[in-house]
Amino acid sequence: QVQLAESGGGLVQAGGSLRLSCSASGSTLSIYRMGWFRQAPGKEREFVATIYLSDRSTAYIDSVKGRFTISRDNAKNTVNLQMNNLKPEDKAVYYCAGRRGILASTSSNNYDYWGQGIQVTVSS
Repeated sequence: QVQLAESGGGLVQAGGSLRLSCSASGSTLSIYRMGWFRQAPGKEREFVATIYLSDRSTAYIDSVKGRFTISRDNAKNTVNLQMNNLKPEDKAVYYCAGRRGILASTSSNNYDYWGQGIQVTVSS
């Protein structure tokens, strides 16, 4: 089994930055791709970013391109989401997810492991 845990959320003013981290433990060799999703109140969970752990290639939802960066820290065995120029519409619970498949996917149905989620609040 795989356990994922997010950290780094909180409250920030619009225009500010936050860095989310996702630590993985357990049978992590089964994970080829990691992703970040978010869910705002009353809305469906949406894809934010994904990284292929082998070559570190990345993909993002259009609304965060140029502001968010997903990366892997081998030394700490974490996947991070650097969020800059945050906007009020970025407010949501952010989830770290792991996928056994290689291909990129924006569907939460294609991710096999999930963290508990962490709150990000952006004040205007």
